[in-house]
Amino acid sequence: MIIYKQFTFDAAHYLPNVPDYHKCKKVHGHTYHLTLFFEGGIAPDLGWIIDYSEIKEIVNPILKMVDHQFLNEVEGLENPTCELICLWLWKKLKPLITQLKRIELKETPTSGAIYEE
Repeated sequence: MIIYKQFTFDAAHYLPNVPDYHKCKKVHGHTYHLTLFFEGGIAPDLGWIIDYSEIKEIVNPILKMVDHQFLNEVEGLENPTCELICLWLWKKLKPLITQLKRIELKETPTSGAIYEE
């Protein structure tokens, strides 16, 4: 069984390694849409894989590290591409939630990154 939980956060950044003429060289922002997927067996006594409230308690402090922040100044995100933000989130969350199997991060409605175990 796979379940998911969605979150959003807003942040600004620029991409330091792109050419000067690239539009992402300038500071800009996104409303990021994060979907976390969890896999496991359904606990017979509770009827779920993991409690959604437990997920929020674990994820929200990590999202506070990036929400309404300038991502280039967040430790480990000096080159904050969507792919590297996705990987950064994975590295923060996976040790805390063993059932986590996949992350999808959208920086626009049509662009994003997926990381899975």
